[in-house]
Amino acid sequence: MSAWTYEKAGVPHLKGDPAYNRKISGLIRSTHTPGVCGDTLGFASLFDLKKTGIKDPLLVASTDGVGTKLELARLLNKHDTIGIDLVAMCVNDLITSGARPLFFLDYYASGKFQTDVIGEVLKGVTEGCRQSGCALVGGETAIMPGFYTDKKTKLVAQYDVAGFSVGAVDRKKVVTGKKIKAGNIILGIQSSGFHSNGYSLIRKIFSEKELRGPVGRKLLTPTILYVKPVLALVKKLPVNGIVNITGGGFYDNLPRVIPKGLGAQIDRASWKVPEIFRVAQKAGGISDHEMYKTFNMGIGMVVILQKRHVRAAQKILKGFKLNAWSIGKITKESGVSVA
Repeated sequence: MSAWTYEKAGVPHLKGDPAYNRKISGLIRSTHTPGVCGDTLGFASLFDLKKTGIKDPLLVASTDGVGTKLELARLLNKHDTIGIDLVAMCVNDLITSGARPLFFLDYYASGKFQTDVIGEVLKGVTEGCRQSGCALVGGETAIMPGFYTDKKTKLVAQYDVAGFSVGAVDRKKVVTGKKIKAGNIILGIQSSGFHSNGYSLIRKIFSEKELRGPVGRKLLTPTILYVKPVLALVKKLPVNGIVNITGGGFYDNLPRVIPKGLGAQIDRASWKVPEIFRVAQKAGGISDHEMYKTFNMGIGMVVILQKRHVRAAQKILKGFKLNAWSIGKITKESGVSVA
C-alpha cells in the first residue's frame, strides 16, 4: 500500500496552486476600497481606519450564514447568488446601527473541493461586496472529507458558508433606537422575497419536484442589499431606529430596537404581500400569526422616524428603486400587534 498524503485523504493542496490563487486574488481585488492594506493571500488582513474619513469611529461587527437555502441552491445547481445572500445577511444587520460596512470575510466548508461551485459562490460574495461598497479582504476554504456527507449523489457536494463583516460609524451618529417615541411611523421597505430566512420550514412545505421548478427558482431570489439606500436615509434624515426583518419576522425583530415600555402596531393591509408568501402559506396550511412571526412578508427592512419625514424617506428610497410604505406606528403599549 502506498503512503498516505493529505491529497489522498481528500484535501487538495490549494495554497500551492498558482492558477487557483490567481483566480481568487482577482475576485478579491475587484472589491477593494481605500483602506485595504497588504497581500490578499496573507495570514491576516489589514485595514487603515483613517482612510474612512470618520472622525470618531466606533467599529461595528456582524456575522451570519445563509442557512438551509443552501439546499435549494444544490437542488437547482445554481450557486452564483448564494454569496450575495451571505453578504446581505451580515451587512443588513450592520447598517441597523447606521454604520458603513468596511470589509468582509467569508468561510466556505465542504466535504469535497469543487472549483466550479466555490467559484460561483465567490462571484456572488464579490458582487455583494461591490453593491455594499465594502472590501472582501480574505476568507477561508475548509475541505473536510467525511464530515459533510450527502446521500443525494447526483447533486454537488454539501457545503456551508459563513460571513463576517466589520463597519464603522461616527460615535455621534450611532442609531440605537433610544430616540424612538410613541407616534413614530414604522416605514417598511420592500423585500425581494423570503431573503434567507425560514427555509427549513419552506423545504417542508414544498415537494422536491416543486423546489426544482419555477417555485424553487423564485425562492432562490437573493436578499436585497439595503446598505446604500439606508445609509442615504441616515445621512439626509433623522432616523430613530432601523430593524432588519430576518428570522422571527415582526414579532421577534421589532422589540430588539424599540425602547422598553413602548410597542409596535402593524397594519398588515398597508402593503401588498407578495404572492409567493401566500403560495407558501396555502401549501403549508400556516396561520397568519406564524407567517408574520417567521417570515418578512414582503418587508425586508424597517425604518422608524417621525411622521413628517416619511414622504422624504419614500422619495429617497424610490431613487434606489425601492418601494416603502407606512406600515404602522410606535405605541405606548408594549408588545407587537399585527392586525
